[in-house]
Amino acid sequence: MPSLPPHVKQIVDEIETEIGELPADTDGRLSRPDAEALAAAAIEGATPHPAGVAADRVEEAVRQILVEIGEDPDRQGLIGTPERVHRMYTELTAGYQVDPERLVNDAIFEVDYSEMVVVKDIPFYSLCEHHLLPFFGAAGVAYIPRGRVLGLSKIPRIVEMFGRRLQVQERLTQQIADFLMERLDPKGVGVVIEATHLCAVMRGVRKPGTVMTTSAVLGLFRANDKTRAEFFAHLERKAPGA
Repeated sequence: MPSLPPHVKQIVDEIETEIGELPADTDGRLSRPDAEALAAAAIEGATPHPAGVAADRVEEAVRQILVEIGEDPDRQGLIGTPERVHRMYTELTAGYQVDPERLVNDAIFEVDYSEMVVVKDIPFYSLCEHHLLPFFGAAGVAYIPRGRVLGLSKIPRIVEMFGRRLQVQERLTQQIADFLMERLDPKGVGVVIEATHLCAVMRGVRKPGTVMTTSAVLGLFRANDKTRAEFFAHLERKAPGA
């Protein structure tokens, strides 16, 4: 079974486990067989990143990029760049390695509560799959329980799991909503993401300050105008002390 690099394993464990919990495995191995991981990634629409991909292939590719843009990969400032870039991408795409079962980890509780639950201003960073440039911003997530609620810290972890992949903002928004709908079976789910895309700021139209907003509404959030309006009103309301 392939091993995750220690720095990636640490990120995966941070997403999957609560403070004080012991990870299910401590030997750096993936938490499930490769075949299951690949299948799960396919279901989620992900392109899996096997942990066993040889680092020298990635680093050689970075060296070739440096040569193609007219740089000398052997000069002092660039000697370690291929290894650093390889390490960076394994960190930024660590979400592929997160096991959703371990992330949820028995944090679904039977509670007699049926009003809207909203978690907002969740910061995230992701990579645009078209240019491999970052996009970043904040997510607002809400659901209406059907007798079951999810531990508060799990919602930011879900955003983190899907954010640490090659993404487009539209898919990221929908994946978060679908995941909550599938795991909780709530009456409805709403997700709104606002983000700045460096591919629009640094290249192309080059328009600093451009913000993209996407939303996904399921169940009551889609069927009921008042429910949807309540969700958007919660997002506009400033947090205490803000």
